[in-house]
Amino acid sequence: MHEVDIDRAAAAHDAGAAFVDVREPAEYREGHLPGARNVPMSQLTARLDELDRSRPVYVVCASGNRSSAMTDVLTAAGFDAINVAGGTSAWIRSGRPTEK
Repeated sequence: MHEVDIDRAAAAHDAGAAFVDVREPAEYREGHLPGARNVPMSQLTARLDELDRSRPVYVVCASGNRSSAMTDVLTAAGFDAINVAGGTSAWIRSGRPTEK
């Protein structure tokens, strides 16, 4: 599994990379990375067609555990998937902005 720390994830985000937040909708609404698409873990395999296979996709959750598992799922489905270590919690702790 490919994984990046929060600083590398932020650099990718600033460069316009695609981010998928695999948390549940209520968690997502509480605060998420700007522009991240919410595709809950339980729906990911049914919604693969919503994701662009031609570019890397960064996968984020609250702490990095769910996103790690979903990065493996996406990789097996042919995506260039990258787990964001520390997840949204690390993003917030680093002082970066979120959307609600």
